Amino acid sequence: MGKIAFVFSGQGDQYPGMGKDLYESYDAAKKVFLTCDAIRPGTSSQCFEGTEEELKETKNTQPCLFAMETAAAAVFRREGIIPSAVAGFSLGEISAAASAGLFDIETAFSLVCKRGELMQREAEKFDTSMAAVVKLDAEVVKELCDAYTDVYPVNFNCPGQISVSGLSSQMSEFSAAVKKAGGRAIPLKVKGAFHSPFMKRASEDFAAELARASIAKGDTTIYSDMTSEPYGDDALKLLSEQICNPVLWEKLVRNMIESGIDTFIEIGPGKTLTNMIKKIDGNVGTYSVSDINEIFSEVRPC
Repeated sequence: MGKIAFVFSGQGDQYPGMGKDLYESYDAAKKVFLTCDAIRPGTSSQCFEGTEEELKETKNTQPCLFAMETAAAAVFRREGIIPSAVAGFSLGEISAAASAGLFDIETAFSLVCKRGELMQREAEKFDTSMAAVVKLDAEVVKELCDAYTDVYPVNFNCPGQISVSGLSSQMSEFSAAVKKAGGRAIPLKVKGAFHSPFMKRASEDFAAELARASIAKGDTTIYSDMTSEPYGDDALKLLSEQICNPVLWEKLVRNMIESGIDTFIEIGPGKTLTNMIKKIDGNVGTYSVSDINEIFSEVRPC
């Protein structure tokens, strides 16, 4: 085994009950949840007992995902599993930044709460949605989007899978065009046209929030969704602008592999990133939080 990367998932994999097993089994995880509850009361109960519809609300999804992801990362670090690099998909990039020491948990969680509020505010201004387009090349998806004034390719996930954001009034016709081209458009469990121009104001307002935050140098390499490259001295700019710019996930993962990463641990409630990474390169090792006992036996240092 060479180098390990933690990759933190974004919106879409949330489910009622996520993180409860971590809270009940590991003191390191419980401490994180209690820290989040002190800032935003009820976060833990929302993770453990909230309804699926409640957890789909962006202002709830993002804090809850951050709490669960940061709790899991704390457990892995406590058990001696230390990543050489981290990355996060959309919201997960802030979880990654916190894991790498760029922000303390309190600061990062407060930022996530504000990010979720700002993005929901913008999402409520327009009737928008997202879909994952499968079975088509990226260039084909771009050409299909170009035929519509308000449909954008936003997440370049893995070969044959591109997410798009757009006005709901245009997405139905766009989905039909995708089918005609030989692909399929699968609606995503989010409420908003994320990583598109519809989020421009949220990006600008979040930049102002970041400017007031305390930031440290960090101790782990962090990869940017927007550039697919490691952070330089522009962390705050990257974190704000990724809200209204595409996520270059496939390129990011390939860059991590080229740097020597050969084992990816997905930190989040599902296996979306794990499945993407397998499609990007089937030769690397992939694990998710659901494999926690396997990770401890196979990855933990002796």
